[in-house]
Amino acid sequence: MNIETFREYCLMKKGCEETFPFDEVTLVFKVMGKMFALVPLDEEIAKCNLKADPEMSIELREAHDQIIPGFHMNKKHWNTVRLEEGLSDKLITEMIDHSYDLVVSKLTKKLKAELEKL
Repeated sequence: MNIETFREYCLMKKGCEETFPFDEVTLVFKVMGKMFALVPLDEEIAKCNLKADPEMSIELREAHDQIIPGFHMNKKHWNTVRLEEGLSDKLITEMIDHSYDLVVSKLTKKLKAELEKL
């Protein structure tokens, strides 16, 4: 999956916004102000960081060489995924969905209600 396809898929998620809160080369996708994906735009190899359940993180890393502990992130809860190195688009979109859903599940009742209204 290329970066543009990744970006388009993330932006289709309800309540998603894209921001550059850290610098001009790290694209961050948020739902209701909470990060669920990060993409460094200055890397030679297209990659992203996605949140994952700790058990799922380990399973994904063991099953795919393209998935490693999250670079500059909490390695228990984040994975770095090399996007253009053989993973199926289906698996990548499932990981995006999982990351998004994890973040939404941790939102306050108020934010969940606001998200539902969107």
